[in-house]
Amino acid sequence: MISLQNVSHDYDGFDVLREVSLDLHEHRIAFIGANGSGKSTLARTLNGLLVPRRGTVLVDGLDTRRNAVQVRRRVGFMFSDANHQIIMPSVAEDVALGLRGQKLSKLEKADIVAEVLDRYGLLALSNHSAHLLSGGQKQMLALASVLVTQPDILICDEPTTLLDLHNVQIFLDTVRNLSQQVILMTHHLEIIEDYDRAILMDRGQVHFDGSPQDAVAAYRRLIGNREKERTGR
Repeated sequence: MISLQNVSHDYDGFDVLREVSLDLHEHRIAFIGANGSGKSTLARTLNGLLVPRRGTVLVDGLDTRRNAVQVRRRVGFMFSDANHQIIMPSVAEDVALGLRGQKLSKLEKADIVAEVLDRYGLLALSNHSAHLLSGGQKQMLALASVLVTQPDILICDEPTTLLDLHNVQIFLDTVRNLSQQVILMTHHLEIIEDYDRAILMDRGQVHFDGSPQDAVAAYRRLIGNREKERTGR
């Protein structure tokens, strides 16, 4: 479980997270909210990519401030743009990178990579240039490269933003069947209907926390009220 305790963060004095306290234990949790609401910054605190200025983030009791290596073994992270994650020249090499440092023979690594690529529909592209894949294939490669390390938790920061409708559906169907806990940051409100919990962020704080349907309704009310404030009507 991930626990946030009075987490606050700022960039050059501008508050992006303010006193956020949450226990994240459900299997699938979505975070929604406008640009600048704090979602992406919060996502990066969950596996220690970013250490908050104030407060504590615990992953299974491990403090991200002091135990970053152990935390990252437990928590995988996907960026919105797969190009930020793909490092190696070929598809197979990129997945194999996650096994670096493990005490496995070359044959054992090759078998694991092949199994993971097959699971995510990429086996036929093993020797293909990773950077010449389609957008949907790149996102699946990014997912495979994270999951080959067998994390307990998967953080997805706007993973469907750059995908067309077809590839959004493929990605969602894949994530839906994962055994890992999934924490998703998204603008696509229609894709969170079957999530266990949804949290609405606004101006760096938790504005609403409940069912996806109620969270989306709260978000629409918030937008409506802001529009009335803006227009004076």
